[in-house]
Amino acid sequence: MRQIVIVGYGMVGHRCAELLSERAATSTEPAQITVLAEEPREAYDRVHLSSLFDGKSPADLTYAAPPGVELKLGDPATAIDRERKVVTTASGAEFRYDDLVLATGSYPFVPPVPGHDATGAFVYRTIDDVEAIKEFAAGRKIGAVVGGGLLGLEAAGALTAMGLETHVIEFGPRLMGVQIDDGGGQALLSRINDLGVSVHCSTRTEAVEIGEDGAVYALVLAKGDDLSALPVDLVVFAAGVRARDQLGRECGLAVGERGGIRVDELCRTDDPSIYAIGECAQAVDGRVYGLVAPGYAMAETVADHLLGADPSPFHSADLSTKLKLLGVEVASFGDAFGNTPGALSALYSDSTAGLYKKLVIGEDGRLLGGILIGDASAYATLRPLAGTDAPLPATPEQLLLPAGSGSAPALGPDALPDSATVCSCHNVTKGSINAAIHEQGCADVAAIKGCTKAGTGCGSCVPLLGQLLAAAGVQTSKALCRHFEQSRAELYEIVLVTGIDSFARLLAEHGSGDSDGCEVCKPAVASILASLGGTIGAKKTGAAKHILDGEQAALQDTNDHFLANIQRNGSYSVVPRIPGGEITPEKLIAIGEVARDFGLYTKITGGQRIDMFGARVEQLPQIWRRLVDAGFESGHAYGKALRTVKSCVGSEWCRYGVQESVKMAIELELRYRGLRSPHKLKAAVSGCARECAEAQSKDFGVIATEQGWNLYVGGNGGFRPRHADLFAKDLSTEELIRTIDRFLMFYIRTADRLERTASWIERLEGGLDHVKAVVLDDSLGLCAELDRLMAEHVSNYSDEWRAAIDDPETLRRFVSFVNAPGTPDPEIKFEVERGQIKPLLTIGPPPEPEPDQHAEDALAGPDAARDAADGLVPAEVGA
Repeated sequence: MRQIVIVGYGMVGHRCAELLSERAATSTEPAQITVLAEEPREAYDRVHLSSLFDGKSPADLTYAAPPGVELKLGDPATAIDRERKVVTTASGAEFRYDDLVLATGSYPFVPPVPGHDATGAFVYRTIDDVEAIKEFAAGRKIGAVVGGGLLGLEAAGALTAMGLETHVIEFGPRLMGVQIDDGGGQALLSRINDLGVSVHCSTRTEAVEIGEDGAVYALVLAKGDDLSALPVDLVVFAAGVRARDQLGRECGLAVGERGGIRVDELCRTDDPSIYAIGECAQAVDGRVYGLVAPGYAMAETVADHLLGADPSPFHSADLSTKLKLLGVEVASFGDAFGNTPGALSALYSDSTAGLYKKLVIGEDGRLLGGILIGDASAYATLRPLAGTDAPLPATPEQLLLPAGSGSAPALGPDALPDSATVCSCHNVTKGSINAAIHEQGCADVAAIKGCTKAGTGCGSCVPLLGQLLAAAGVQTSKALCRHFEQSRAELYEIVLVTGIDSFARLLAEHGSGDSDGCEVCKPAVASILASLGGTIGAKKTGAAKHILDGEQAALQDTNDHFLANIQRNGSYSVVPRIPGGEITPEKLIAIGEVARDFGLYTKITGGQRIDMFGARVEQLPQIWRRLVDAGFESGHAYGKALRTVKSCVGSEWCRYGVQESVKMAIELELRYRGLRSPHKLKAAVSGCARECAEAQSKDFGVIATEQGWNLYVGGNGGFRPRHADLFAKDLSTEELIRTIDRFLMFYIRTADRLERTASWIERLEGGLDHVKAVVLDDSLGLCAELDRLMAEHVSNYSDEWRAAIDDPETLRRFVSFVNAPGTPDPEIKFEVERGQIKPLLTIGPPPEPEPDQHAEDALAGPDAARDAADGLVPAEVGA
């Protein structure tokens, strides 16, 4: 049996083992594949090491072992006997080979400055390095990274994530000098400085000073002839890497002048039985490639040469890269520096927004390369175009314009030729992906990943995979938006399981694309966080987080921004909760007084409560204070949450009633108040089969029977009215509440964004029967968790209005003009009709109203000036 030994089990070694395993399964020649690994753990994703600082575990980054491959972990190779074709390991074990693949990678370069090996000085290369940094950083305040390249900025992001004041020391004149030009470096520097990271370019590290405890105390820095000391508690060296070619050198293989085992176009060394791939190899173009994509390409060449057919020779590699550094998108592709003779550049720069975009165009108008800083959304389409014969889909100037400018074209997969490389990590072309879709039946991104490996490397091509599916007519994408590949239901599960309590963290760990999100994902995630606020918040702080706390405020839908529904003229409505429609005379009077004093339009709604319209944003807290003092709370008319539980008077008053419908409606409304969901929820309780509360047109409706309660679900009015379906019959009160609890939590857990219960039931495989099985029969074993989640919601509920008026920081939001907090919006005006105000939206003088002194008194408020001549209510009404 052919013996193939791989030395090294990093990302490239693992990929080589994986490819050889696949090819061995179909090869006519049997082969034994053995991997000798230095680290005691299986291969893992080194590209995303920084995610370990954001809550991920080493297990999350670990790759599955290729089938049929013998792994020898924690026993590195120490010598190669080329004559005997034997590799010896540290334990003394010997492994015979017919073919040997060296994938030993590189080692971090640490400048040989005094103190470089002090306690508190680290490199940033492995999981062990990360864990050591995390342990040492606890309780420390200042960290520094020596090196401003890709790895250095990743390390800086890690220190920042741990709360350290962070400095980056870069010997060169700009950050990421290999990937971006001076303009891009300046834009990146500006964005990173804005994030609170101090960058020191054109600065060299002279020494690491050591304190009395033997640990790092300060860095001695030199800028020109000037020396200075920077106090630090921790330093990470990320000043580049060197090829780990020692095994090759010691056994007599040829190496390059600056390191790297020399190989030919098939990645063979000068010994035809030994191959070298990845960072330990010097390719035929004389370069040692430090990115994972070239290493993967070399692994494929070797695997095809050994066990496959017609290997693609490796001559050079695409050095394109896209990543997010400290939250800033950075991308570089093709001939980014314009080294091609006759190349021209088109630039777009916006220093205020931290944007820098550059396209390099050849003499014939073809795209050669580019640099994108701050917004790399076009990378997935532009990078595959670079270096092809395909014409640009628009002028370079148009391609550079920011999205939403009106002139920027929509880039799509149609602009790419079939020969364009979509996934540079695994060298997968558009043609190969289309073949996977049309010939192998791949119907989603996951299937394409499994079939072609596209999207399984850095992930930057994943959005384009979805576009190719759409262009092929496949409409099965579950992605919430371009920032989240997951559906809303999957994001809910992620938040529930991980306890993530912020949009920024969810986007960083599970999303991609623009760092700020979009109008789709921000409110959707805000709703998820609010739905689970009682669960997550209670565990961390003992209370649910208010929806206007910190980052949450910026995520909300328009109405949630001010806890009120905005109306067509910019004023707001105020809708206090009236559970079950039951209200005392004292509370009726309180609403009337508030409406009178603030000059508000009042109306009784179909949901059995009273709406007040015409409030200015700065009046809202004053109105809420009056209502809260009178015993009211928010009715959540502004949110995707429970609105009302409508009721008839039931058996307490009606001669036909068989159960106390008002009591039940009040109990349900108080139980589910504030429950955030994918869409609004409406409910009703009827006291008998006459159905006066119209329960069968609600998301959940209850109808009394002689034996108990019948529950109906999935009804709604609106644009697509739907009659509710009978879900369960003759339930006791306890059974009814438990069933509704589970139904609602299962809906919130699995529904899509803005999906009503009716559409949700219709979409689910198995429909209503499936929901019944889950809720009534516990077919998925979820009921205990659904019960717990509802219990946590109920126990941690708090009124959003009261919380807002009790918090000075939140109150500062309620102004029309940030720079003039006390000034009302002069554009909000009203006129009088039928004795009440209505928005004045006409152009020119308004029609003169019928004289009505009582209406004017009610509208003006006690202190407002009135204009009796033209009937207009001044902008200051009720202020």
